[in-house]
Amino acid sequence: MSVGAGEAVQIPVGISACLAGDNVRYNGGHSQSRLCLNTLSRYFSFSRFCPEVAAGFGTPRPTMRLTGSPQAPRLVYSDSTNPEEDLSPQLRAGFAGRMHEFAGLDGYVLMKNSPSCGLERIKIYRDNGYPWEERGQGIFAAALQAAYPLLPIEEEGRLHDHQLRENFILRVYAHHNFRHEVRASPTYHKLLQFHSSYKYVLMAHSQPTYKALGRYLAEAHDQPLPEVLEHYFSQLMQALQKPATRRNHANVLLHLLGYLKHSVPGDARQHIVDIIDRYRTGKIPLVTPLTLLRHYIDREGSSYVQAQRYWQPYPEDLGLTNQL
Repeated sequence: MSVGAGEAVQIPVGISACLAGDNVRYNGGHSQSRLCLNTLSRYFSFSRFCPEVAAGFGTPRPTMRLTGSPQAPRLVYSDSTNPEEDLSPQLRAGFAGRMHEFAGLDGYVLMKNSPSCGLERIKIYRDNGYPWEERGQGIFAAALQAAYPLLPIEEEGRLHDHQLRENFILRVYAHHNFRHEVRASPTYHKLLQFHSSYKYVLMAHSQPTYKALGRYLAEAHDQPLPEVLEHYFSQLMQALQKPATRRNHANVLLHLLGYLKHSVPGDARQHIVDIIDRYRTGKIPLVTPLTLLRHYIDREGSSYVQAQRYWQPYPEDLGLTNQL
């Protein structure tokens, strides 16, 4: 199954149930995300889950927090006076039997500041009631990340940042495409095809990884395919985790412009170079040079460069490149 970024395919993504509008928060309410439900739900099929409800804590319930060691925090009730209290085993037992269900997901959106679902910057309190300077992760978020280290995971609050939202969505589509185009029926040829289509996406995020994976795949045909797939996918997803910079995007655009040196007049190419430079210096958004260059590539470019996922790594009508 090959899934193009422009097709109407709903990608399976997990979400904290409170963000989906379920009344599962400690106060009996929700934290419904308009971004997820009104916009991303057109592209993602959300699977909702609340680890605290799954663990039987009930709704409403007393507030909880993390305490003890930042490396191995305990979940306790916020007003507890029992120094031995530890609700962590109950929480873990609630989600342990459900973790296998997340193997078919291509991303996960978590609730921020939650002692169970918070992905980062979660306060962990000392026994004297004061928080450590070192922050941590929610217990469920840490377990999810440990079980699926390459799964794109993000907090809903951070998705309101244009660059972080674009990066998360790009990684979700890359994860989904690899799963269906390579893992579903793996061969070296399919892996090489996938890499060929993602070359310039990868270059925009990490030129060292782009070069290293090119060299690796050139020699990988003698190695066991499962090992090659794991190494490649691990390197790819780690590289994509860092948002692409304007400088790297400009470099990729100039590389792609090189495919037109024999088919487009010099003055037109220079105009494109000028537009790319205006983007690089922050004067215009990415969509401007991308649209201009793609116009010429669609007319004069080879099928190889036209097939690059860089042009559309996710649905165009999301409008993400308008904000980059």
